[in-house]
Amino acid sequence: MNRRKFSVIAFIALFISFLGAPLITQADAKTPDGELRVGMEAGYAPFNWTQKDDRNGAVQIQGDKAYAGGYDVQMAKKIADKMNRKLVIVKTEWDGLLPALQSGKIDAIIAGMSPTAERRKEVDFSDPYYESQLVIVTRKDSKYAKASSIKDFSGAKITAQLSTFHYSVIDQIPDVKKQEAMDNFPAMRVALESGTIDGYVSERPEGVTAASVNPDIMMVEFDEADGFQTNPEDVQVSVGMRKGDPDMAQINQTLAGISQDERVKIMDQAIKDQPAADETESTTTGKKENVFVRILKQNGSMFLRGTGVTLLLAIVGTTVGTLIGLLVGVFRTLPEASNGVKRGCQKAFGWLLNAYIEIFRGTPMIVQSAVIYYGIAMAFGIDLNRTAAALFIVSINTGAYMSEIVRGGIFAVDPGQFEAAHAIGMTHGQTMRKVVLPQVLRNILPATGNELVINIKDTSVLSIISVSELFFQGKSAAGTNYLFFQTYFIICVIYFVLTFTATRILRVVEKKMDGPSAYVRLDDVDVAVAEDK
Repeated sequence: MNRRKFSVIAFIALFISFLGAPLITQADAKTPDGELRVGMEAGYAPFNWTQKDDRNGAVQIQGDKAYAGGYDVQMAKKIADKMNRKLVIVKTEWDGLLPALQSGKIDAIIAGMSPTAERRKEVDFSDPYYESQLVIVTRKDSKYAKASSIKDFSGAKITAQLSTFHYSVIDQIPDVKKQEAMDNFPAMRVALESGTIDGYVSERPEGVTAASVNPDIMMVEFDEADGFQTNPEDVQVSVGMRKGDPDMAQINQTLAGISQDERVKIMDQAIKDQPAADETESTTTGKKENVFVRILKQNGSMFLRGTGVTLLLAIVGTTVGTLIGLLVGVFRTLPEASNGVKRGCQKAFGWLLNAYIEIFRGTPMIVQSAVIYYGIAMAFGIDLNRTAAALFIVSINTGAYMSEIVRGGIFAVDPGQFEAAHAIGMTHGQTMRKVVLPQVLRNILPATGNELVINIKDTSVLSIISVSELFFQGKSAAGTNYLFFQTYFIICVIYFVLTFTATRILRVVEKKMDGPSAYVRLDDVDVAVAEDK
């Protein structure tokens, strides 16, 4: 293997190592002194929600210009004050809360979480800071609207939130048609409104909120004998912390100082303060405003920031991924080294590249995100920056796909061009740079554009590591204002504008690379000039 070939391999290794820099440049995951990092969805009103300002005692969300409000936030403020710490709200998907706690990304979960026996195996819970009762939310025009017992929901299509005990109690309904669990309440409310389900199991505060802001749905309550049979901890809400956390005693002491009357008062105030209450007020006062305009006024800045994050991740990820694909493609075209040691190194590195491609093409990006962001923190104590980790994940995922696309682009070049280039004395590197790669770039441009469009959409899975991209912001808004169809329709339009614009820009680039639609041969011009004479 000559010096030029060795430099190509070294450059590839250096480039991939550079991509991995976000994984190793930060110190071990430790909470900054004086901070209490609390994780919550910020989309489960009235326990927690997202809003655009700090009114009603809301707290700014970490890494975002939006604020979190609700019952959980008020309780978190009381705990942080007693501990003489600054409260930091970390907005995280429900499924990401436990991994975030265990990996040290947050110090506590205050998100309406019940201390079930299953969760206690992995997490320590405080004394309860709220107790509620289970209800079923259904449509007013449903035959189940007049139900007074869970037995009246026999034959109904019922669901509940994923990873909650709500889903397990559905089995107590005789002959129920238990549906697949859904990962959040906005999804369940949309399914209920569309008729996909007949109802979902919830807690009374959420049911009160849903019924108050949507005239088409209602909450069905039950007497103790006719309702769900639960353990006391199932209807309690507690603070979740890592096993053996020494701060648990202080948190319990703080909660003991908050009377039951004060807790009820805080919850009642949260129901009044939630942004969805503004929708109810505008309806009862007769104020007429287009609902889409109202959503954009309330959440436009959130959508804009989410769009910016989505574009950043998609564009940078696609660009870096394409570079990875080109480098891997060039490496694969290197002739086999004559030296035995170098040939062995070449084959070993090629095997590693193949393993990288197969692993990242064969696993979902959402799983890669959880493993890289939370797994590395749990295994090595390394705290990753969310945005840097997201860029790394999208880049290496795209690089695995682009490697195969580039390989196809290289194979599409006529082998005779390789032979011709070598015949006139070009080295392998010169052949690739001056003859092959310019054609490959044109050949793979449509596929690269397709990867960009895919990345614009697939960045939505990064909400599991608390990246506030467009879909996560939209889901938070829908969980706050209860205008699910309208909010998701706006998000859908934004995604379409992004992907359509990206596609059109790439079409223009393709035409520029193709050159004029028709070329005139020089000998034809000479003939035409001769005939004129």
